[in-house]
Amino acid sequence: MSSLCKNLGLVLLLLAVVVILYGAYVRLTDAGLGCPDWPGCYGQLTAPSPDKPTVVEDSPLVFDAVEIGKAWREMIHRYLASALGFGILVLALLTWTVRRKNRYSSKVPYILLPLVVFQGVLGMWTVTLLLKPLVVTAHLLGGLATLSILYWYFLSCRYAVAVVPQDKKLNILAWFGLFIVVSQVFLGGWTSTNYAALACTELPRCHGLWLPLEQLDSAFVLWRGLGVNYEFGVLDTPARVSIHVVHRIGAVVVTLFLGFLVWRTLRCELSQVRKIGLAIGSALLLQLSLGIANVLGGLPIFVAVGHNGGAGLLLLTIVSLIYFTSRRDAHGL
Repeated sequence: MSSLCKNLGLVLLLLAVVVILYGAYVRLTDAGLGCPDWPGCYGQLTAPSPDKPTVVEDSPLVFDAVEIGKAWREMIHRYLASALGFGILVLALLTWTVRRKNRYSSKVPYILLPLVVFQGVLGMWTVTLLLKPLVVTAHLLGGLATLSILYWYFLSCRYAVAVVPQDKKLNILAWFGLFIVVSQVFLGGWTSTNYAALACTELPRCHGLWLPLEQLDSAFVLWRGLGVNYEFGVLDTPARVSIHVVHRIGAVVVTLFLGFLVWRTLRCELSQVRKIGLAIGSALLLQLSLGIANVLGGLPIFVAVGHNGGAGLLLLTIVSLIYFTSRRDAHGL
């Protein structure tokens, strides 16, 4: 049974990667409202068929306004997310069964279960609240949190005992690095959901200026009330520029701190930690390259999706560092 839990955990980890990347693809191809209702699509459990038009009651949208490709992309994402949620439920049940025989079994699935339920609620709100930026960004963060926790579970299955650091400061630095990266992911999600990714199309300046931050007050209003359709954005150009520039500033902060963190790991005597440091540096360089390619290339879809994946990869490398510099015994989380 324990082996089954480990194998299922690995499958769910890989499925979470697929869900995140495909979810980014759905968002970046403007298919987030491909289905105007939830959990179905135009009143059914599949996307509408061209030879069988469908209309949702009390919806102003008629079949002629439906783009079948967007509807199917949205529904496929829902199918994948549902499969992930069901798999996490099964993992929690299996873990509970094992725990009855072994009181030291992992508690991680019990953390994942309410998280994935809340992710489902955020997915519903994404549609019913018409792509409200705060909800969509929270949905992105929730997906990456699910991925990170599943990865922690994978590490705990493969490495029962973590390395005990000789320097506790490294663990503290790793946690701070995680906080900075998560903050930057929020800024990236906020940039995307407010359609500000192409507000600046030059580097290193933006519209000939270094720091055009004219409408910061309106750029980061988290809640603007109900009933506003945020598809394609509602902010003025100066506000979108401000969001984009703040995201760039965040990238500089992340680069400086993670550069220091990598340098710090390379001074560690443990080869495992040094390898993780090199992985963090590689993931950081990849993410920076993808971000620059997005700006200069006009947001190519697969580069933009890769940028989302790069954020997840960077998070996982830092989670690895936290794991291998945490003082735990074999019966921890």
